[in-house]
Amino acid sequence: MTGSPGIRINPASAVPPFEQARQQIADLIRSGVLAEGQRLPTVRQLAADLGLANGTVARAYQELEAAGLVVTRRAAGTRVASAAVLQPAARIEALALRAREFVIAGRLLGAGDDELTAALVAALRADMEGKGPSKSAGSLP
Repeated sequence: MTGSPGIRINPASAVPPFEQARQQIADLIRSGVLAEGQRLPTVRQLAADLGLANGTVARAYQELEAAGLVVTRRAAGTRVASAAVLQPAARIEALALRAREFVIAGRLLGAGDDELTAALVAALRADMEGKGPSKSAGSLP
């Protein structure tokens, strides 16, 4: 992984920077943009690329490792794990976090429960018709 493809940190987001980085790297792995065995940048390099503290990126990497998506070896660095798949409990947790982000964003726009529900239904419908974002690289499969 050269540089930080597609990883962007939004400092205004309610989501902590380590979680934004973790989530985006996990998405890149699950979508196949980052292939099995591919090396991730060092903590220092990614932190510099993203303008974050080393500890912030280290925490993201630790959580990715705990989820089984990456492995870290002293001489080999951090690499995408073999057969990196999200376990059902971790998938539910990730979905709940994204749902919370959606709700926060909707509330900031002034949306009520009915509007949020309608937007989710519209997104699901678009996805079923092949028009949704899940068909593009960098999103959840």
